Amino acid sequence: MKLPILPTQTLAIKLSATGERVLVSGHPWLYDQSIDSMNKEGSPGDLAIIFNRKTNKLLGVGLYDPTSEIIIKVLSVRKKLTLNADWLKEKLTAAYAIRENLLATKTTGIRYCFGENDGLPGLILDGYNRVYVLKIYTPSWIPHLASIRVAIIDTYNPDSIVLRFSRRTASYCIEKKLELRDGMLLHGNLQDPEVHFLEHGLKFIAQVLHGHKTGYFLDHRDNRHKIASVSQGKQVLDVFSYAGGFTVHALARGAETVTSIDISKHAMETCEKHIALNDCHGVHIPLVSDAFEALGNLSKEGKKYDIVIIDPPSFAKKKSEIPRAIKSYKILARLGASLTQIGGLLLLASCSSRITMDEFKSLHESSINTDNRHFKFIEETRHDEDHPITFPEGAYLKSIYYKRIK
Repeated sequence: MKLPILPTQTLAIKLSATGERVLVSGHPWLYDQSIDSMNKEGSPGDLAIIFNRKTNKLLGVGLYDPTSEIIIKVLSVRKKLTLNADWLKEKLTAAYAIRENLLATKTTGIRYCFGENDGLPGLILDGYNRVYVLKIYTPSWIPHLASIRVAIIDTYNPDSIVLRFSRRTASYCIEKKLELRDGMLLHGNLQDPEVHFLEHGLKFIAQVLHGHKTGYFLDHRDNRHKIASVSQGKQVLDVFSYAGGFTVHALARGAETVTSIDISKHAMETCEKHIALNDCHGVHIPLVSDAFEALGNLSKEGKKYDIVIIDPPSFAKKKSEIPRAIKSYKILARLGASLTQIGGLLLLASCSSRITMDEFKSLHESSINTDNRHFKFIEETRHDEDHPITFPEGAYLKSIYYKRIK
């Protein structure tokens, strides 16, 4: 397909003293208040060349994005670069090298680029077999789409590339009347929007055109594998089950029953479809319901499970939502604890980047432990290896395992 041609320019920028410290520390985000001066007005996709405020020496290079409070997404520190297909291919090749081990696990659904953490801020690239989904979270990549496409083709030789946008990027394309839309095909042919792939040998489907994120949630892969390894003969409760990742892994590895809870009927139908794709012999009990309400009802009924998994969506997308998120996490932890058998496993997860691992762990102490009930901390985990972490805000996923000992 023909892509729109959007000219870009280079901007000469100097930062505040605080902004310079942030840049040289290696953090990939510079906020609008960090800019002290710039030689001209910029547009999304312009290359920001940052100079030392005193010596005029090169400090770094970034993508300029005036549509965001993170006005510069840093691409390099103290190094020149030419933002073209060759440079992008180098980045993608380096990212691929640290993911090769996953290919040996009978896994064909992999995150090949994790934005800032792979040196390409605001870019996500997920591969499902031969279909690659490029999700763009900042309009500053739009002028460079042609180069990105070439780099992906040269690196992966894909059958197809699907283009996905964040809401802000989609709105920008509409505002500028660009012939780009979420879910369009950037390269190749797509026979079926439901793309089949493997996760540790199990079969799943990615809804690549219009599904959440890029069509599936890959970040919990290692946790799903851990749960599978201890599911033999167990009674499992999977809360906020969505497409059934934990559910399928547990059933396929011998769980006696799995009760899945999700408010979305469509998500539960997808979960059932995934179960049917795999060799699952246990009993699946689907509950299409609000999770808080369903957990409360199960607790009142005196239900107990050997494994309880609670993996809610992000409760704190904005700073103002943090107090409410903490309250929700506490309620879920308390309800989950009440449903866990003595000797059972409780997995509590959060994908709210504004709440740290330490904060998440500390709110559990008073929620899961009572005079008559006590849990032992087992371990904490983050993302699987195709989600490397190179800066604090990149570590959004937090999972903590507890064992009930009383």
